[in-house]
Amino acid sequence: MNSATDSVQRVIGFDSHPDSFTAALVSGPTPAAAIVEKTFNQIPLGQLAAWAKKHTRSEDLFVLEASGNSFQIVRALAALDRKALVLESGHLGKLKEAHANNDKISAVRIGKAYLAGTAKVVWVPDQKTQERRDWFQAHRKASQRTTQLKNRIRSYLSDNGVRLKTGTRLTNAKVTAAQIKAARDWSPRQWQVIEIHLQDLEQAENQRQNWRSLIAQEVLADPALLSLVRLCGIREMTAFALGAFIGDIHRFDNPKKLVKYVGLNPAFDDSGKGQWSGGIGGHGNKHLRCLLIEGAHAILRSGTTSLAKWGKKLLARKSQINIAVAAVARKLTIAAWYTLMGKVTPMEEIEPRVAVKVSRIIGAIGKEALAQLGQTRKALRQQTHQTLQNGKIYILDPSKVYSHAP
Repeated sequence: MNSATDSVQRVIGFDSHPDSFTAALVSGPTPAAAIVEKTFNQIPLGQLAAWAKKHTRSEDLFVLEASGNSFQIVRALAALDRKALVLESGHLGKLKEAHANNDKISAVRIGKAYLAGTAKVVWVPDQKTQERRDWFQAHRKASQRTTQLKNRIRSYLSDNGVRLKTGTRLTNAKVTAAQIKAARDWSPRQWQVIEIHLQDLEQAENQRQNWRSLIAQEVLADPALLSLVRLCGIREMTAFALGAFIGDIHRFDNPKKLVKYVGLNPAFDDSGKGQWSGGIGGHGNKHLRCLLIEGAHAILRSGTTSLAKWGKKLLARKSQINIAVAAVARKLTIAAWYTLMGKVTPMEEIEPRVAVKVSRIIGAIGKEALAQLGQTRKALRQQTHQTLQNGKIYILDPSKVYSHAP
C-alpha cells in the first residue's frame, strides 16, 4: 500500500456467510467517486483474523449487512482492533439488482451504501444483551412448540370423535392420558400416536418451564429489570424482553426514541396533496410491541390505576379499542424508559398488586430451582421487596452476566 492510498479512509464492504466471506476494499467520499481497490471472494471464515491483519488496517471501517452471524463477526473484528458497523438488511435488499447479483457485487454494494449515508446502522448488542436475546428466542420457540403440539393432539382427537372437557390441561400428561383413554376404545396403533404426541408435549412443556424459570431468576437478580415490575401491565416476561432488546437504555436519549424503536408511533405519509395515517404495524421491534400491547390490554381490564382510567376515557372518546390500547402501550413504554433511567421515586411500601406479581414470578422459578438456589419462597419474597424499596438508580452493566440455571 502506497502513501497516497494509505491517506484515504477506506470502507470495506463485507458480505458474510456461515462458512465464508467476500470483502471489497472501497475508497472514496461518495458512491459515484468510490474506487474499488480490490475484492476478496469466498475466503473461509476461519481465516478472518489472518486475512484482516494482512490486508486491512485499524483505520479501515468494515460495514456488514445484518445477518445471522454479523454481530459475532463485529465482535471478532473488534478483538483485532478493527472497527465495524452493521447496516439494516431491509434497505440493502432494496438496492439489490434483480438481473445480476453475486457475492462480489454484494460486497461492493454494501460499501457504497454506507458511503451514500442512507443506510441505517444497527446497534450491536453487548454480550449480556445478546445472551438474553438468545434466552428470549429459546423460550418463544418452546412456547410455539407447546402450542403446536396441543393443537395437534386436539385435532387428532377431534378427527376421531373425541372432545375433551373445557379447561382440560393437556400438559398434565397422566391425567390427560387417562381421560383420553376412557373416552373411547382405541386401537393399538391409534394409542401409539396419542402416546407419542403426549410425550412430545411433555418434553416441550418442560423446556418452556425451564426457560421461564431462568427468565424469572434473571429478572429477580437484576434490580433494573425488577424495577420494571412496578409498572402495571409488566411482569417478568415483558421486563426481561425490554432488557434483552433495549440493552443499554442510555442509547435512547429520550422516551420518544424508545417508542419509535418499539414501533408504537403511528405511520403516516403527508406528501403533496395526499395525506395518509396508518396504524402501528410494520415497523419497530415486533416482540416488544406485542408484549406491550398485551400489557395495555391488561391495564384496560384492571380499571384501577390512573393509566387504566386515562385509557378508558380515551376509549370513550375514540370508540376504537385499538387506538386506546396503542395509546396506553405508548404511555407504558415511556414509563419503562423513565424507570430504566432510574427516574423513579422509592417505594415506601409494597403495593398489593406488586406483591402479587412478585409471588407469581417466584412461583415461575419452580420448587426444584428454588431448592438448588438454596432459597425459600418467603426469604426470596422478602429480599425482592427490599430491592424494590431501595429506590436506587440502576444502570445495565454489560460486563455482568447472570446465569442461574435451575
